[in-house]
Amino acid sequence: MRILVTGGAGFIGSHYVRTLLDGGYEGYEDAHVTVLDILTYAGNRDSLPADHPRLDFVRGDIGDLSLLMELLPGHDAVVHFAAESHVDRSLEAAADFVRTNVLGTQNLLEACLRTGVPRVVHISTDEVYGSITEGSWTEDWPLLPNTPYAASKAAAEMIARAYWRTHGLNLSVTRCSNNYGPYQHPEKLIPLFVTNLLEGRPVPLYGDGRNVREWLHVDDHCRAIQLVLTRGRAGEVYNIGGGNEQTNIEITERLLDLCDADASLIRWVADRKGHDLRYSIDETKIRQELGYAPRTPFDRGLAETVAWYRDHPDWWKAAKDTEDGTG
Repeated sequence: MRILVTGGAGFIGSHYVRTLLDGGYEGYEDAHVTVLDILTYAGNRDSLPADHPRLDFVRGDIGDLSLLMELLPGHDAVVHFAAESHVDRSLEAAADFVRTNVLGTQNLLEACLRTGVPRVVHISTDEVYGSITEGSWTEDWPLLPNTPYAASKAAAEMIARAYWRTHGLNLSVTRCSNNYGPYQHPEKLIPLFVTNLLEGRPVPLYGDGRNVREWLHVDDHCRAIQLVLTRGRAGEVYNIGGGNEQTNIEITERLLDLCDADASLIRWVADRKGHDLRYSIDETKIRQELGYAPRTPFDRGLAETVAWYRDHPDWWKAAKDTEDGTG
């Protein structure tokens, strides 16, 4: 079994790869993994085992068709994580998000089609739905993205659907809620706040702090992706959630407590453009069809995440961007 993982040096991709190499997915204990990653600021080679015998690392761009045509033959599946994913950056550099998330995805799927890759899973986000005041999104909810990042991911999904519907590519799409866990780049909310607090620096909180997000531990997310890879239906979309909604101020207060920090370190900043108020996804489909359920209680997962950053300052200090942002 050979699996190509795009964006495998990023936060979620690297967790998926590490779990594969550790034999964490039944039936894939001996899988050989190829990671394709261009290593932007958010990709970190140190998030992957350096010399694992079943890992090949290729530094390259999903927009490079000739590279993909050379690399893909012989692989049994592609799990496509590679993306520009930071909302704040998309407000200032939308073209980068269209180039990678839309054109890069199309290029990858074209190469998969030409080389006969048997199975593809495309990783998307709940942000494609927009914002919801009450209730939760099912997979057939209309896509109403509100930021350039979310719009680029929605467009990538439409490209993916077209390659399934038109060409018969065996492809499924996943839409996840906000992830957290170790090895996440400190531009996103939880690692930014944790690392700032560990350094005694203030944390920037947007607006009134009442924006609601549903939080999912990265390990639960990756287990769900593996279920979709092995048992998901072609042409289908699967929501993946953690079932745990928190306001940003609630998250901040939890992190202050876990980092033994004072609320005086909160810095209220102007809300960002297009800031969605609430996300909430209905994951009935993946639970009923594939038997998925999250295993990591939020309180435990958050405490373990803070402990990881406390114990790995060399990793996050090397990765940390000089600009503040809230993810």
